[in-house]
Amino acid sequence: MKRLLQLAFALLLTSTLAYAQSQPPPPQPEPKPGKKQKPAPENIEWLWQYTPTAEAKDGRENDLVQDLRFRPLLDQYLTAPQSFWGTPIDGRPRTLATTALDHLSVPDKVLADENRYLSISGCVVHFCPARGLLWVDLNGAHHLVVFAATDWIKEGKPTGDPGAEYTLWVFPNQPLSIASGPTPHPPPALLHAIARWSAQPLAGSGIVENITHAILVDPDGTPHEVLPSALGVVPPKSTEPEAAAPLKPRN
Repeated sequence: MKRLLQLAFALLLTSTLAYAQSQPPPPQPEPKPGKKQKPAPENIEWLWQYTPTAEAKDGRENDLVQDLRFRPLLDQYLTAPQSFWGTPIDGRPRTLATTALDHLSVPDKVLADENRYLSISGCVVHFCPARGLLWVDLNGAHHLVVFAATDWIKEGKPTGDPGAEYTLWVFPNQPLSIASGPTPHPPPALLHAIARWSAQPLAGSGIVENITHAILVDPDGTPHEVLPSALGVVPPKSTEPEAAAPLKPRN
């Protein structure tokens, strides 16, 4: 009798489990209207460790570029299409993230401003007139990240000539507006960083790049030609060599 009861209980348990597994899962509660899920905060505070110290007054840009988190950061924030740099591969231009990495490959500086903003600069291997700047605002839940680069206008003078002209390309990961409108203007801290960076002479020549054109590119790839001064660029004092002083007549 005991054996029959055990078999009956086992059969009942098996039937109950089979029925439960055949039923659809219970419906999930609908989210309340008007209440959005909060996105996970973005954590890029690790960049701060590469800013200037007593031992490294210009920061540690070379170590930063080699950090395994740096390339994924570029991939995450720099997604706009670009067409100014590099030979297309299979008909497709290089990604903006790869373009930024190219322009930061030769290390320059990692500077910090107001305990909030980072300016990471460098240039292209074997061609330092192609310079790059990565600017980051560490405040807020969604960080403003901007990549800027100078592009030599090849139809003009050679890069060794102070009169050579360059185009400044600026790629923010959030829309910025130069003209008045509902979208925010470039932050003053960004303009300050671009002004400081663009006024830095080329290594080994003392030439300050003559930026005569500027293009601000929306995150969706829409370009807007603007005045370089609207992005903080200050023209070099002179793009022509100083004339020799006239000879004084001999008495």
